[in-house]
Amino acid sequence: MSRPLSLALVQAPTQPENSLTAFASDLERATRAHSLTSLFVYPELHLCGTGEADPNETPSLIEQLAQPLDGERDRSLAELSGDLGVWLVPGSFYERGEDGLIYNTMAVYSPQGRRVAAYRKVFPWRPYEKVAPGSEFVVFDMDGFGRVGLSICYDAWFPESSRHLAWMGAELILNVVQTPTADRTQEVVLAQANAIVNQVFVASVNAAAPQGRGQSLLVDPQGRVRSASTGAESTILTDVIDLDDVNHARNYGTAGVTFPWQQFTPADTPLELPLYSGRIQPENWAIQDSSPLPAPRLAPAGTAPTETSRP
Repeated sequence: MSRPLSLALVQAPTQPENSLTAFASDLERATRAHSLTSLFVYPELHLCGTGEADPNETPSLIEQLAQPLDGERDRSLAELSGDLGVWLVPGSFYERGEDGLIYNTMAVYSPQGRRVAAYRKVFPWRPYEKVAPGSEFVVFDMDGFGRVGLSICYDAWFPESSRHLAWMGAELILNVVQTPTADRTQEVVLAQANAIVNQVFVASVNAAAPQGRGQSLLVDPQGRVRSASTGAESTILTDVIDLDDVNHARNYGTAGVTFPWQQFTPADTPLELPLYSGRIQPENWAIQDSSPLPAPRLAPAGTAPTETSRP
């Protein structure tokens, strides 16, 4: 049994370039206004504002904005989450990896002031986004609440991403977004579709104008929109959800009739998937063991990167 999770989806414009002071002030105001909220989620690249310049058109800007995952930015964010006693997803930011490549990376900080997960965007928005792709899907456990999967913007367009997160036990998928283009209309539909076909909660948090079109939303495992912004203005969507609703949908069926995670039986013939040079093994077609993830090495922020994932 999980306890209800209160969360805030912060639809806001991008912060000034690497301005952690301004971000801290905004978050402090948000936590005062929503004092019972446990989790605060911000849009993609929220901490990488560049004024009028577009980093994807000016690669040197990405070079300037990128920091190692365990750098000063990481230490400041961990300290901030600990001081305020909240779970924090500050959107994503440019990370300079130990391999010298730059990634679009999403991190999660706990109320104890620790980074507990980090995820590199697997599907950069090509040909426009000038970063390297990540290679691992990531979930993490929120003690007492449930398991959460991480997703960044264009990842939502690839059903394999949400499907793997759900297979790894995610009950809530956080998709942070910076979409200023007309296809935000389609992304809203995708948030509902990914929730429906995987029977999970999906939160899609877009930037406000001028960097994004807004229209953030929270969808439940039945595909119902619980909270939504219809415009591009700054706003905070709040809700209280029970991640046990995921098990209810899977045990009793979507709309009481549909059981996608119970589609195959061990007696079924494996289904070849030529696109992936692989196959669906019927005995594997089930959510992975929902027991707690192996305890991450929660070193103090600023030491070795801490990522929590499942094979």
